[in-house]
Amino acid sequence: MAIAPKRRWRGPRPWAGVAPCAAAINSSHPDTRPCGPSVTDSIPASGARRSAALAFIFVTILIDVLSFGLIIPVLPHLIEQFAGGDTAHAAYWVAAFGFLFAAIQFVTSPIQGALSDRFGRRPVILISCLGLGLDFVFMALAPSLAWLLVGRIISGITSASFTTANAYVADVTPADKRAKSYGLLGAAFGVGFIVGPLIGGQLGEIDLRLPFWFAAGLALVNFCYGWFVLPESLPKEKRSARFDWSHANPLGSLVLLKRYPQVFGLAAVVFIANLAHYVYPSVFVLFADYQYQWGPREVSYVLAIVGVLNVIVQAGLVGRIVHAIGERRALIIGLCFGAVGFAIYGFADVGWVFLIGLPISAIWGLAAPSTQALITRQVGADVQGRIQGALMSLVSLAGIIGPAVFAGSFGYFIDDRAPVHLPGAPFLIASVLLCVAVGIAWRYARVPAQAAPAVMAEAG
Repeated sequence: MAIAPKRRWRGPRPWAGVAPCAAAINSSHPDTRPCGPSVTDSIPASGARRSAALAFIFVTILIDVLSFGLIIPVLPHLIEQFAGGDTAHAAYWVAAFGFLFAAIQFVTSPIQGALSDRFGRRPVILISCLGLGLDFVFMALAPSLAWLLVGRIISGITSASFTTANAYVADVTPADKRAKSYGLLGAAFGVGFIVGPLIGGQLGEIDLRLPFWFAAGLALVNFCYGWFVLPESLPKEKRSARFDWSHANPLGSLVLLKRYPQVFGLAAVVFIANLAHYVYPSVFVLFADYQYQWGPREVSYVLAIVGVLNVIVQAGLVGRIVHAIGERRALIIGLCFGAVGFAIYGFADVGWVFLIGLPISAIWGLAAPSTQALITRQVGADVQGRIQGALMSLVSLAGIIGPAVFAGSFGYFIDDRAPVHLPGAPFLIASVLLCVAVGIAWRYARVPAQAAPAVMAEAG
């Protein structure tokens, strides 16, 4: 197939990110509209319906994150209770729970994405909400550690609704407004991780199982709400013709990414950035205690500050900044601020220096929505779910690798046998990773005039 000559991008076109038909490909006029369906064709005709749909997706993500936030303070203690009060033994099982959860999401995320491309977003999201609610009931009733582990595996399957939620946003949002919408989803994460652990901690003081019941109620209410409110975002004519197992497994989904060179490069940014982010859950609590003698109360305050800053950036700044400078610049600037913030953490000998890094690293929040917006511009509606599933697999893979990298480096550099005493080494490694991501983003973060049609047809 002949490759169209490159043209300088002069602003968003209404068909950006969709495969044009042959007539449009052969047209020499730069502003010829493709005769194929556009991304905006899948947006509900009524602005009110679109707003209601986006509001539901926001609530879905918020409730999912709230649900998981609720059990963060109590799940380790419940595991410890099942382990007979042996903290060391419980720590092993907590690590096993985390590993299995990430591994299950690595497998199931592309399956959910492929299902949503074939059967629509609405049924996949609703089934995920229902499954998550029932699973929290299952874990609340779990009589043993083995049954609790089974419940955690099931939650890894059902919580993969984030994949379909991202595809839904791409369906119903114009290309030039997607970064702002993804920023709102990021804000939902921030709110969920501020409020969830606070509520879960209070409920856990009453009964370790009570947060599970509360989380189940939230998820089931969300299912009922969505049953009546959530419209389908992917019309039948835009769905993939069949459920493709070759793209519904982790390796196949990564092969799918390779068919889109720009997406593949940005997917590398997604993986590296998420790998760097795992430094927080892997070592922050241990690092803060070792380096600054911060106890649970001080750590909770710092995490609350992080959450508030995240909400400010995601909900208040992403839309404005991306509108002013574009996704590419916002992505690169966000990654640079993240790298600087991690470097400050790594070299901070006292707590107040660490705190200086918080607002700096918070600007990193520009990167994820900008990356998502750029990726969704590259592909059409019929493959958005599979692309998002592949990306979530990479995020899960980062969750499998990250704890070993950062916890291992922390233990090594505080050991007496280490060549240099450097407790902040994990944060410096994260900083280097983000610098690598900047280089990749500089090469691959481009806003396309239109998606590559041959690849689109092949992927469908």
